[in-house]
Amino acid sequence: MSTSKKQTQVRLEPDVLAAGKEAAAARGLDFNRYVEVLIVEDTTGARAAGMAAAQRVIDQHGAFLDDLEQQYDAPYGQQHPGAAA
Repeated sequence: MSTSKKQTQVRLEPDVLAAGKEAAAARGLDFNRYVEVLIVEDTTGARAAGMAAAQRVIDQHGAFLDDLEQQYDAPYGQQHPGAAA
């Protein structure tokens, strides 16, 4: 089954366009597909569901995750004698 896609034009500030292209590349998508995914996620509730799930994880395990992060970051925060700053 083939669907015909419609073309549209969007005017963006140069810095917004650059940020969008970087975000698309980080997801391994071309810019058009990235915009399409964002619209689908936003209009189907998928994004909201993901954000709610992330908030539940933070609410339930945030203190543990903060402690874990501090433990892993601690060795990098210490200055070693003779080390370049």
